[in-house]
Amino acid sequence: MRRLKLQVQMTVDGFVAGPEGQLDWMTRNLDEGAIARIVEITDSSDTILLGRKMTDGFIKYWEAVQPESPEYVFARRMVDTPKVVFSKTLKRVEGKNVRVEGGDLVQAVNRLKGQSGKDIVVYGGATFVSALIDHDLIDELNIFVNPVAIGRGMRIFTDRKALRLTHSNEYASGIIVNTYEPATKK
Repeated sequence: MRRLKLQVQMTVDGFVAGPEGQLDWMTRNLDEGAIARIVEITDSSDTILLGRKMTDGFIKYWEAVQPESPEYVFARRMVDTPKVVFSKTLKRVEGKNVRVEGGDLVQAVNRLKGQSGKDIVVYGGATFVSALIDHDLIDELNIFVNPVAIGRGMRIFTDRKALRLTHSNEYASGIIVNTYEPATKK
């Protein structure tokens, strides 16, 4: 069975975005170690899950990266990897390798996890990730803790959730990547 892996940027005070969805607090100058961890998570997956609110910006950003950009090789992975957008309101989303899933979240994610292939990665947004966490659908949480506090904003945890730390790495950029699994999963 495939595993669902979360990759998320977070502030030290537990926010994944500012109150209006701002991401201006994120560390932009990632070092080679942090980039290698992102690539490792990406390479272990062959499907990307996205919530409706994050989809437009995600697709436009990665599809617009030009060949002269240092992000181009990674951008091609993001564009070429199949993406499943969860939405109750959209029927179609513009972009390459994108399909919309409008059915029951738990059933749809479990169906994807039951298919053959590599693991599945989810990047967000906050409301979508919260729903996945609330339904115990995420098997591995990779939290990229940025060295900044913003005081208020959007969170992905809405209730108590017991987690087990499986790995932690500090990088030169000041980011610490903590990898957790739900404490109930072995």
